[in-house]
Amino acid sequence: MSAAGSVGAVDARIVRRETHSPRSTAAVITAVVLVVVIAWVATESVLFLLGLRPLLVSPRTMLTAVTALPDAPVALQLGIAALAALIGVLLVCLAILPGRRARRRLAADNAIVVADDDMVASALARVAARTAGVAADAVSVSLGRRAATVRIVPVSGSRVDREAVRSAVVDAFGLAGPAHPIRVAVLVSPEGRVGS
Repeated sequence: MSAAGSVGAVDARIVRRETHSPRSTAAVITAVVLVVVIAWVATESVLFLLGLRPLLVSPRTMLTAVTALPDAPVALQLGIAALAALIGVLLVCLAILPGRRARRRLAADNAIVVADDDMVASALARVAARTAGVAADAVSVSLGRRAATVRIVPVSGSRVDREAVRSAVVDAFGLAGPAHPIRVAVLVSPEGRVGS
């Protein structure tokens, strides 16, 4: 492998680590829940064998409830099955789908630049405010993975050129050189504000 290829691979790993969240928190929570449940069942079993009162439910009561489940009402069976399926789907999704942080890579020479989406949205809001001719606090930008929504509250009686704002925001976003272009929607509030 060439030196340039290994540097590119390292860059890609660094960007992925900074823009994707690790699944360690979900794994730790799942493991802790399983350990607590297993410890509880083991404690109940030991208390049952020693002839002591159970903490919550005795193993015999748990076993009776499980064996009586086929005779339970259909609604209860469906509810338990739906809950088990939901938990299973959630765990599979946590295991397979990548977690994303609100960050994105920006273009830079000889450096890796990863910017927080709040910072990028703030910069885009300043561009939109300047283009619309309104105060900075009259503009808010929400930034998604591939789309941005610009909300503007204009001064009463003034008009905002939505296309000019949209074009300025797209151009400003493009200057940063992120990997994917974004769709920009400009929403102008029908109720203006007093003053500049």
